[in-house]
Amino acid sequence: MIKLTEEMIELVNNARDSSNPCVVATASTDGTPNCGYMGTVLALDESSFVYRDRSGRLPLEHIEENLKAILLFRHAQKETGWKFRCTPYVHRQGPIYEDAIKRLSDAGLITDPKLEAAVVVLRVQQVLTLFGEVLQERDPVIGW
Repeated sequence: MIKLTEEMIELVNNARDSSNPCVVATASTDGTPNCGYMGTVLALDESSFVYRDRSGRLPLEHIEENLKAILLFRHAQKETGWKFRCTPYVHRQGPIYEDAIKRLSDAGLITDPKLEAAVVVLRVQQVLTLFGEVLQERDPVIGW
């Protein structure tokens, strides 16, 4: 079972303000890796995150062909962080998209909600320490 802690939610939700942005890592089905900083990550609920992607390029292409991604967060000053292994879902319109854009806008993470973009919901499958120790796993366990 996955249940993000209050600390995880608070630190990730404030990642941009604390100058500790999240990194999202993906790979294509042929193994080509990609990663990038995401300054718009927000906890959506107790077991998933959401962010807005304006690029429309590699991260989204990789996500749509390979439903595995990692959200990496490290807060240097607090000497803490986690790897979140996730199943990502891309939304370009509809109720999930609209709700996510509103939440991100209300949180001050985006100032231009009308800008064409996609939102990516990251359903957390595993929570690991930065050194790879598994802290939480969703049941049933998926293969990584």
